Amino acid sequence: MYLVESKGGAIACMFLSLFFLGTWPAILTLLERRGRLPQHTYLDYSITNLLAAVIIALTFGQIGSSTHESPNFFPQLSQLGDNWPSVLFAMAGGLVLSLGNLCTQYAWAFVGLSVTEVITSSLVVVIGTTLNYFLDNKINRAEILFPGVACFFIAVCFGSAVHSSNSADNKAKLSSLPTDRKNGENVGNGSNTGNKAVAGTADFLIELENRRSIKVFGKSTMIGLAITFFARLLLLSLLTSFQLGNQRSMARFMGGQAAGYAAADAVQALPLVSTFWGILIFKEYRKSSRRTYILLVAMLSMFIAAVGILMASSGHRK
Repeated sequence: MYLVESKGGAIACMFLSLFFLGTWPAILTLLERRGRLPQHTYLDYSITNLLAAVIIALTFGQIGSSTHESPNFFPQLSQLGDNWPSVLFAMAGGLVLSLGNLCTQYAWAFVGLSVTEVITSSLVVVIGTTLNYFLDNKINRAEILFPGVACFFIAVCFGSAVHSSNSADNKAKLSSLPTDRKNGENVGNGSNTGNKAVAGTADFLIELENRRSIKVFGKSTMIGLAITFFARLLLLSLLTSFQLGNQRSMARFMGGQAAGYAAADAVQALPLVSTFWGILIFKEYRKSSRRTYILLVAMLSMFIAAVGILMASSGHRK
């Protein structure tokens, strides 16, 4: 089984994981905004998840010689009878992980891509990184690690302010429209001329509502927040404490082996990547107020500082 043993390789794995973890929500959100039902999207995701897991097991899981401490994939299959509690626990973890990811699809629709990722990542870093520090034999330097956790918490506060400010901006844009158009009715292509609506305008927001599969107009934001917290608590219950992984967290797991799982939680800065895709693809924060832009820059700056501090806390596994 292939193991990453150098600190440089571990950091490279964490950057790779950061990119994939930040891009994955954007792809699923894009499908929902184009009208694909989340049930169908998740079925596609589950099948791909299984295929990727098999490929990874047959490649990375078979690299190098098999030892008693680090057996390869096929030798582990012959040991299922001796390790059935671990197998059952992994199956339970997969069930909880799937349920959490399915719930998160609705959170992205109700709360928004950037804010959902900020909230979920903060819960993992503030709670999960603390647990990982003690579960992983304190391999990371606490004097650097926990200030990084504090930076994540501050970034969450900025993220909440961004969401509040942006919601107020959207309400102001929609307030000038007739009631039927505020509810997403009689819009057509989002404008009277039939042209595509300009990003950031009220017509753009209504056009998006008509096209997407999960309707959010008139729904309370608290519904989405409740789903967000529920989804992340499901993932935290198993993933954080026991470092269970799938192909999306494969690079993170490999990085954690060498640098410590608490430092590997730096990939929870994935809102940086998700926000980038949100601005580039979904046109989030277009034509927003100056206050929203200032808060957005503050949030991203704090996340950059946080991920740098967490990576600096990494230690070398002996």
